[in-house]
Amino acid sequence: MNIKEIQDLIKFVAKSGVNEVEIMQKDFKIIIRSEEKSNADKQIYVQAAAPVAAAPAPAALPTPAPAAPAEAAPAESDDSKYITIPSPMIGTFYRSAGPDKEPFIGVGDTIAVGDTVCIIEAMKLFNEIEAEITGKIVKVLVDDATPVEYDQPLFLVDPS
Repeated sequence: MNIKEIQDLIKFVAKSGVNEVEIMQKDFKIIIRSEEKSNADKQIYVQAAAPVAAAPAPAALPTPAPAAPAEAAPAESDDSKYITIPSPMIGTFYRSAGPDKEPFIGVGDTIAVGDTVCIIEAMKLFNEIEAEITGKIVKVLVDDATPVEYDQPLFLVDPS
């Protein structure tokens, strides 16, 4: 599914009165929710996630790292045991659902697969980003309300 098809689907949900659409294909899953706050004010939420089968791939990436520490700096070995949660899109990173709300997660919190870790706003759409791994948050790498790039590390997670 390309970005044009996703945009068309979002427009369809906004106009049709449908409250939720969920599409799952072999390489991704997308959920589009519509919520009316008043007669004229409607918000659309898009939630995208990689399939469960793709989740082990990030865990496999740290395995080549132990071979490199012989020539790498010792400081790298401290972070090599952690897994990063990357940004799945370009947008603005928010740690909470609103300025007066508590952050979804903080350093020391334990997360599970499917827990909302942050929101990324892209094109006036607020996308809830869910954890694809279970573990403990070690570090938040991005400040609240700052722009993020695709695949930019957002959090460090200790999977143990």
